[in-house]
Amino acid sequence: MTKILFISYDGRETAVDAADGDNVMRAALANDVVGIVAECGGSMMCATCHCYVDEAWLEAVGDRADGEEDMLESAACEVKQTSRLSCQIRLRPELDGLVIHLPESQT
Repeated sequence: MTKILFISYDGRETAVDAADGDNVMRAALANDVVGIVAECGGSMMCATCHCYVDEAWLEAVGDRADGEEDMLESAACEVKQTSRLSCQIRLRPELDGLVIHLPESQT
């Protein structure tokens, strides 16, 4: 299991346990984390699972997937260096303790 800490735009924290091999978006949805909409169900077609990876975790998470940059252009909130689509972050043991910040809005 991998622990993820989600921090909302207003500072509310939600800690969840997720299965390795799953993705951050699915972990958020399974645990009713407010701030991840995921309209397309994780097929990288909508950017409503946009999140900000905590800077301390950027290197461990890795680079954006092919096509992710283009999809982020349609995100409702500001796209930053730390922006990712949570459906594209695959969980693995090295990401235990991952911190994800959520934007104010997805739509």
